[in-house]
Amino acid sequence: AINAVGNMINNDERIHGRLKVAFLPNYRVSLAARIIPAADLSEQISTAGKEASGTGNMKLSLNGALTIGTLDGANVEIRDCVGEENIFIFGKTVEEVEELQRQGYNPFDIYESNECLQTLLEWIGSDFFTPGEHNVLLPLKESLLNHGDPFLVLADFDDYIRAQHEVDAAYGDKEKWAKMAILNSAR
Repeated sequence: AINAVGNMINNDERIHGRLKVAFLPNYRVSLAARIIPAADLSEQISTAGKEASGTGNMKLSLNGALTIGTLDGANVEIRDCVGEENIFIFGKTVEEVEELQRQGYNPFDIYESNECLQTLLEWIGSDFFTPGEHNVLLPLKESLLNHGDPFLVLADFDDYIRAQHEVDAAYGDKEKWAKMAILNSAR
């Protein structure tokens, strides 16, 4: 999926090279050492309670990258150290995840009530990113809708969009972003 999206973005003449999607195969410490110091934002979007975010985002934070993520793993510790105003938190908490699963999470409930999600998932299910190759990304859509959305992507979607708007506003304010980055490194 990321390669298909990257191919589309990287070959879009309207972007004029201002944005590039790169997938690093065989990600390892030597590659991390090269990209972490250059990162402005660290996306740590694991489902709360899954403990998927760890030392990588701590290294990014120490190098001045700001974090957008769920309250999972090291993100909790980073938030406690840098302050809520210097991190972008979104999504369900561990307790909310557990309660949602206890109630019987149904991703179709969210899908059917969210026109933006419907449009995005129809787009993913089409051949837009894979012209001439039908249904290549359909398994991604199927995982979200027909296989129970195991990582609660749809449940966290609207709050993720809200947090991305906060990131955009902060990034547009160079002085604010620099202060936040310095505090992430220092704390």
